[in-house]
Amino acid sequence: MIHTKIVGVFAVALWSWITMVDARFIGGRGVEKYVTFGQNYVVKWGQGHISTLHSGKEVDLYMDQSSGAGFESKNIYGSGLFQMRIKVPGGNSGGVVTAFYLTSLGSNHDEIDFEFLGNNDGKPITLQTNVFANGEGNREERFLLWFNPIKHYHTYGILWNPYQIVFYVDNIPIRVYKNQNGVNYPSKPMRVEASLWNGDAWATDGGRTKINYAYSPFIAHFQDFSGLSGCYIDGRSDNVATCGSSNYWWNGGKYQWLSGYEQKIYEHIRKKYMNYDYCTKYQSPPRECY
Repeated sequence: MIHTKIVGVFAVALWSWITMVDARFIGGRGVEKYVTFGQNYVVKWGQGHISTLHSGKEVDLYMDQSSGAGFESKNIYGSGLFQMRIKVPGGNSGGVVTAFYLTSLGSNHDEIDFEFLGNNDGKPITLQTNVFANGEGNREERFLLWFNPIKHYHTYGILWNPYQIVFYVDNIPIRVYKNQNGVNYPSKPMRVEASLWNGDAWATDGGRTKINYAYSPFIAHFQDFSGLSGCYIDGRSDNVATCGSSNYWWNGGKYQWLSGYEQKIYEHIRKKYMNYDYCTKYQSPPRECY
């Protein structure tokens, strides 16, 4: 009985928080007009493994033994808030990775990742986040979410500005990577991408669980192609400093740090749902861990 009451209180608190932050984000983005997949995105690979549904309102990526698939934004960005509604593959999806991320081109790339790591036999999906700067990654944090991401769509967002990177799940901050103390920080122009691919060399049980293609095709579902609030780099210098202006709402004061209430929810989520933090593997952790 006590456990049920605690869960109920936490659920009410989360719902109140989601409602409050939705208003905050909508206030920044303004009212978005209807946007189809083709207006903001193009297929990058796996042409035969992608379907556009409901007049461009939804896209499904398919993966079988022959291929997965991926798409990318038409524009390149230097800062912004980027969101997508995602429902990941169900069933026995061990080894399958569904990804939503920002990435630059070329060597020594920058990247900011959401990766959903598939699983088998009803075991929970792991959500992994990672940050690459100048080609250096290995900054994984992993979470077991407070909901089942295979059952319904949920909103995943990445805030990237000169001050911080924030990973959001349903507008709740679950990870913050601050640009301070001389840390390596993503600074290259990046596209927004999503993909469904074979990660069975590492994704599930450290690579011991391989993809069972008897359960294919695996299908990842994507919605909300208007969720690109960013500063375009296209046709300009590759220096993202041009996108650091406070005239862009996502660079403004309330997006430079978490509010007091955000901080409380953030700390609770990490304490209760994070099951791996790369900072703990070091005797002398990197600067960003402090």
